[in-house]
Amino acid sequence: MKMPFVFFLAIFATAAQADGHQLTVPANAQWQSECGSCHLAYPPQLLTAENWRQVMKGLDRHFGANATLDAKENAEILAFLERHAARDSRYSAKSLRISDTPWFQREHREVPHTVWSHKQVKSPANCTACHIDGDKGNWSERGVRLPDGRRWE
Repeated sequence: MKMPFVFFLAIFATAAQADGHQLTVPANAQWQSECGSCHLAYPPQLLTAENWRQVMKGLDRHFGANATLDAKENAEILAFLERHAARDSRYSAKSLRISDTPWFQREHREVPHTVWSHKQVKSPANCTACHIDGDKGNWSERGVRLPDGRRWE
């Protein structure tokens, strides 16, 4: 029995998403509002459920800031993050920083230190400084613009 071409495309699209180039950014107004008010609302798929539980448990000391939420908001956002979290250890970070995951390290291994320290980037946490459509889920290299305006090659 031959597989329909559409089935092949669906498998290919899923693989591309899992490789981190195009992530479907799930809709959740509470997550977008609370997490996105200070920084990019990082896609839940970039950390494991256990990592997200630790992040949400430590919001009173969230990377140097107090990002405490009331219990209901915290529970809603945590449930959303857990539901969409990565299921692969490549997305687990003891430091809880996405930039410390094996996946991130592999994907960014060619990025020179000068890019991370550039005044418009400041740190690996500032994804949209280079991934101009990262907020829409596009993490492909074709969508990268370096701080000096050049495309990533």
